[in-house]
Amino acid sequence: MRILIKGGKVIDPGRYDGIADILIENGKILEIGPDLGSRLSALGSRYSEPGTQCPAPSTQHPVPSTQHPVPSTQYPEPRIIDASGKIVVPGLIDMHVHLREPGHEYKETIESGCRAAVHGGFTAICPMPNTDPVNDNGAITAYILKKAQEANTARVCPVAAVSKGLEGKGLCEYGELKDAGAVALSDDGRPVMNSQLMRRALEYAKGFGMLVISHCEDLELAGSGVMNEGAFATRMGLHGIPNAAESVMVMRDIALCELTRSRLHIAHVSTKESVEAIRAAKKRGASVTAETAPHYFTLTEDAVGEYDTHAKMNPPLRSAADREAVLEGLADGTLDVIATDHAPHSSLEKEVEFDHAANGIIGLETSLSLSLRLVEKGILSLSSLVEKMAINPARILGLEKSLTPGSAADITLIDPDFGYTADACKFQSRSRNTPFDGWEMKGRAILTMVGGVIVFEV
Repeated sequence: MRILIKGGKVIDPGRYDGIADILIENGKILEIGPDLGSRLSALGSRYSEPGTQCPAPSTQHPVPSTQHPVPSTQYPEPRIIDASGKIVVPGLIDMHVHLREPGHEYKETIESGCRAAVHGGFTAICPMPNTDPVNDNGAITAYILKKAQEANTARVCPVAAVSKGLEGKGLCEYGELKDAGAVALSDDGRPVMNSQLMRRALEYAKGFGMLVISHCEDLELAGSGVMNEGAFATRMGLHGIPNAAESVMVMRDIALCELTRSRLHIAHVSTKESVEAIRAAKKRGASVTAETAPHYFTLTEDAVGEYDTHAKMNPPLRSAADREAVLEGLADGTLDVIATDHAPHSSLEKEVEFDHAANGIIGLETSLSLSLRLVEKGILSLSSLVEKMAINPARILGLEKSLTPGSAADITLIDPDFGYTADACKFQSRSRNTPFDGWEMKGRAILTMVGGVIVFEV
């Protein structure tokens, strides 16, 4: 089947930025350029070998093959998608989500999480290993990929554990995990408190060409804190978490990254001090990358309001000064990636006293809309936003993600003027824990394509 995406503003940073058509056939991009529709009869099937890919959706759909297809001898009329006034970008990648399966399917399943992802414009997602059982062996990684194939929507690229059982005591078998399909390593949800173990993890991962994603938190400094430390927490009568609980671990892991000459990715950056440390490390040439999430550049600690547990997360929402530092880090490239840290919880974990509520919010279905606000405010260009939500995650994880002939047709079509009210009750996720319910939004994905298959369309 041929699909022609016609007349959209195509943004593929470093490759293409302008009005163009994209012709897709057999799950791959066949050609990109102006006014392709009038030249269809002159086009044959020209392909090049694809690069590294996450496992594709089920072969029930015509997803890309690793073999060159037999050239067409007929030129059927394609389905034409009018993209006038829309933005066409490489499929978005969320490199930090929690899907809860196996173990807590009442919060989220791989199927429901993938469905939420494609509704949010994401063609690939990276689930963290803090499931039950933990994704610390090849069998669990294989199970996750099997369920992803059954879900048959977004690509799923599992992140496996750094340490067995996330206990921070002994390293997992990284070679086994890589062979099973893991794309990176993290104990996310818990920090690796033992510095020697973290050093060995970086060295061991380097030998397999794998990335370590660090959850930077000093548990002793965080203590029993439940929100940002400061005057607001004092007025609320809640225990606070100081900025240093994050930043001292950021600095430690950067030092270990430089010691081992290994790659390091720092998750969910929330503080001014962390941004400054990452910026300085990059200037020194350290192999460090970093991400933040929409809630850290959109909200501050004030969102806790009247003990709203939908504003409780880890790291916590910080001060206005921290929020400004995160925005500056995004603007100057210190922060490479916007990820959601999508963390589903049911009402059982959220409709309780603030002290006892679970940390985390869902984000797959609001991330793009919130991030487009950065473009509207002039903090990021559209091209920079695409870099942080598609190109950079792919580069950091070693995945193919581009709009070039021969590449898998993983594409997100964005309507920047699409106005809507966020309604958690209509989300595809099984959980409803979001502070953005009822917010007026502008801009969203209106079509998501994975391997040439339209998996979501407004």
